[in-house]
Amino acid sequence: MDISTSLKSLLLAIRQYKNNRSLLNASQLQKQIEDVSALKCGGVLFSGQVLPSECLSGLMEVAGDPNSSHSLTGTIISLLAQFAAFDGETKEALYNSYNFPGTLAAIIHCNRSTPEEPLVLQCLNVLQCLTYNLRTVNCISHIHELVSFLMQHSTNDDILKACLGLMANLCRHDISVQSHIKSQSNVKAFYRALINFLGHNCLTVVVFALSILSSLTLNEEVGQKLFNAKNIHQTFQLIFNITVNGDGTVTRNYAVDLLVDLLKNPKIADFLTKYTHLPVCLSEVLGLLHSKDPDTASKVMELLVSLCSVPVLRKLVCEAVLRPLAPRLQPGTRKAVQTRGSEPSLALIHWEVIGSPLCSSAQSFVELLLQEVLLLIQSPDSLEGDQLLKKHCLRAGRVRLSPEVCVSQVELLLSYSQDLTGSSCSISNYQLRQVCSWVVLKTLELMSHLRQQMPDMETSFYRILQDQRMVTPLSMALTSSCREHVQIALRILFEAAPLPDFPSHVLGDSIAANNAYRQRDGELSIRSGSSAGEEVSFIGKSFPLIHAEPSETASHSIDSLIEKLQNGVEEKVKDVHMSEIIDVYEQKLSALASKETRLQDLLEAKALALSQADRLIAQYRCQRAQAEAEARKLASLLKDTERRREDLQTELNDQLLEVERLKSDSQQLLEHNGRLQAVADQHQELKSTYNQLLTRTLEEVAEKERQIKALKTDVLEKTRNIADLQNELRRYKEQLQEMEENIAILRKELNKTEQARKDVSIKASSLELQKSQLEVKVEKLEEELSKHTHMIAMIHSLSSGKLKGDTTANLSL
Repeated sequence: MDISTSLKSLLLAIRQYKNNRSLLNASQLQKQIEDVSALKCGGVLFSGQVLPSECLSGLMEVAGDPNSSHSLTGTIISLLAQFAAFDGETKEALYNSYNFPGTLAAIIHCNRSTPEEPLVLQCLNVLQCLTYNLRTVNCISHIHELVSFLMQHSTNDDILKACLGLMANLCRHDISVQSHIKSQSNVKAFYRALINFLGHNCLTVVVFALSILSSLTLNEEVGQKLFNAKNIHQTFQLIFNITVNGDGTVTRNYAVDLLVDLLKNPKIADFLTKYTHLPVCLSEVLGLLHSKDPDTASKVMELLVSLCSVPVLRKLVCEAVLRPLAPRLQPGTRKAVQTRGSEPSLALIHWEVIGSPLCSSAQSFVELLLQEVLLLIQSPDSLEGDQLLKKHCLRAGRVRLSPEVCVSQVELLLSYSQDLTGSSCSISNYQLRQVCSWVVLKTLELMSHLRQQMPDMETSFYRILQDQRMVTPLSMALTSSCREHVQIALRILFEAAPLPDFPSHVLGDSIAANNAYRQRDGELSIRSGSSAGEEVSFIGKSFPLIHAEPSETASHSIDSLIEKLQNGVEEKVKDVHMSEIIDVYEQKLSALASKETRLQDLLEAKALALSQADRLIAQYRCQRAQAEAEARKLASLLKDTERRREDLQTELNDQLLEVERLKSDSQQLLEHNGRLQAVADQHQELKSTYNQLLTRTLEEVAEKERQIKALKTDVLEKTRNIADLQNELRRYKEQLQEMEENIAILRKELNKTEQARKDVSIKASSLELQKSQLEVKVEKLEEELSKHTHMIAMIHSLSSGKLKGDTTANLSL
C-alpha cells in the first residue's frame, strides 16, 4: 500500500472514530496508525499538503480528547514522537504548527490524579524530548498546571527522572516559569527535595537536580550557599565526572548545559579558573571527541566554546587542543610510542588557530588535518539513503562564516561597483561591474542558505536586501542574457520584494533603463546591419546563389549560406573582398543567434513562471491546510474557552453567592459591632466606677493601715503589759506554791489539831477551861485563813479556776 492510500485510510478511520467512538472504530484507527508508522513517511506527513495536515490535526484532536482510551492515545503519541525524533524540522512543525506539547500537557493534566499510569510517563518523556533547549514555553497550554504537577510528584520514584528532566527544560531559560515556581507555597520543600537528590545514586537525577537549582537559585541566597567557594569545586568535579562517565548521551548533554549556564556567572567562572584539576578534566573531556556519536562530539565542542568565552581559560583550552600528546611507554618496554592518531586537534579540524600564539604548534599535524578534511567533505554513497546525505550536507555546510564577514564583503563590493559607475564608461569598467554584481548575488544566495543555521545571519541578509545600492546588481542580473544570473536574481527578488524598505520603484526604473539601452543598442546594430545588407545585396546581384533559399530552417540556411558564400566567392567573384562579405553575414548570424537566445530565454522564463505558479499553488494549498489546521486549533481553543467561560461563570455565580453571604455576614458583624460598642461603653462606665471605688478603697486601706499602726502600738503595749502580768503571775505562782506548802503544813497541823480536838473532846470535861482560849486562838487563825483564802481567790481569778475548788475545800475545811 502506498503512502497516499494509507493516509486516506487513516483520515477515514479518524473521521469514523470521531462520529462513533466505539471499540471497533478505535481498533481500526489504531491499526491504521500502526500501518502509517511502519511506512516511515515523516517527510510526507510534514510536507504541508492538505491530506497529511488533516491527518495530523485529526490525530492531535483524538489524542487530546479525555474520552479516548489510553491505548489509542499512547499509540498516537508514539507515532508523533517517532516523527519528532526524525529531524529538527519535524520537531519544530509539531511544536509550532500543531501544538503537540500543549496536547501532551493537557493529557497529563487530565490524568494528574493517577501519575503512575504509563501514559503519563510516556507524555513526560516526549515532552522532555520536545522542550530540550527550548527558549520559551509560554505557548504551551496548561503550563502552570504542568509545573505544579511536576513539583508535586518530583519525589515519585516511578516518574522521578521524567519530572526532573522536564522541569530542568522548562525553567532553564523561561523567566515566567521560574517566577511561577518561586511563587508557590511549597517552594522551600521543593528546594529541600532537590538538595536531597544531590546525594542520589543515579547520576542523571543528580544532574537534573543541579540544573534546576542553578536555574532557580543561582542569584539567590540558597544558590550562593550551594555554589559557594567551599562547594563549587566538588560541583565542578561532579559535572566533569558525569560528562565523562555519564549514564548516557542525555545525562552528558544536561551536564554540559549545566556547566555552560554556570560559566555565564562571572563569580563561578572565576572559581573555575582556580580549579586545580581543570587540565586533567579537560583532557578527559577531549577524549570524548574520538567517540563515534556526533551528539557527544557536538556537546563537547559546545563546552569548549563556552570555556573559551572566559579569557583566562581560552589559553588553557588552546594548549590542551593543540599541544601534541606526550609519548607513552608500552607495557614491558622502555621505548616511547607516539600515538599520532589520538590528538584531539584531529577531531577539531574547524578550530581556529589564526592569530593565536600557538599557531606554530599546529604545523606538525597539517597533513593529518588535510586527510581528515578530505574524509569529511567526501560525499557519501547515494545508496546509503537520503537522510545520511542530508546529514552530510548539513555538516559540510556548517563552516566558520560569520555574518559580519558576509556583510563587509557585500559592502565592499557595492561601494566598488558604485565607484566604477561614476568613472569612465569603458568596457573594462562594465565588465568589472558585472563581476561585482555576480559576486554580490552569490554571496546573498549563500547567506540565504545559511540564515537558518547561523545566528544573526537572517537579520544581516534582510538588512542588505533593503540597501539602495542593491538596485544595480539586481537590475543587471535580471536583464542579463545568462540564465543562471536571471534565476538567482529572481530568487533574491522573491525574498526582497515583501520587505518594507526595498527600493522596488528604483529597481523598476533601472530595469527599464537597461532595457531601453539594450533596445537602442539593438536598433543601432540593425541599422548598421541593414546598411551592410544593402551593400551586400548590391554586390550580390552578380551572385544569385547566395539568396537562393531564404525560407529554410535557421541551422540549414546558415550552413548552406556559408557553403554558398564560400563556393560563390571562390568560383565567381575573385575581386571582392571576402572579409567584408563575411563580416556582413557574421553580423546577420549574430543577430539570428541573439534572437534565438532571446526566444530560449523567454521559454525558460515561461517555464520558470509555470514552476513558480505550481510552487505558489502548492504553497497556497499548504497555507490552506495550515489555515484549516489553525482553524481547527482555534475551534478547539474556542471550545476550551467556552468551557472555561462556563466554569468561570459557575465560579462567578459561586462568587456572587459568596458576596451575598459575605454581605449578610458583614451586616451581622456590624450588628455585633454595635453590641460590642455598647458593651465597650458599659465597660467604660464600669471602668470609671471601678476607678472611683478603687480610689475609695485605697483611702479606706490607708485609714485601715493607720488603724493597724495604732493597733500595733496598742498590741505592743498590751504585750508589755502581758509580760508584766506574766511576771506578776509567776510571782503569784511562787506565792501560791508557798501558800500551798503552808496549806499542807496547815493541813498537817489541822490533822494534828483534829487529833488534838479528839483528844480534847475526850478530855472535854477537862479542857473546858482551855476551850475559850482555843476559840480565841481559832478565831485568830480563821482571820488569817480568810486572808489566805482571799489571796487564793485573787490568784485563781488571774490564772484558772483550778484552785477555786481547793480554796473552797480549804474554806470548807
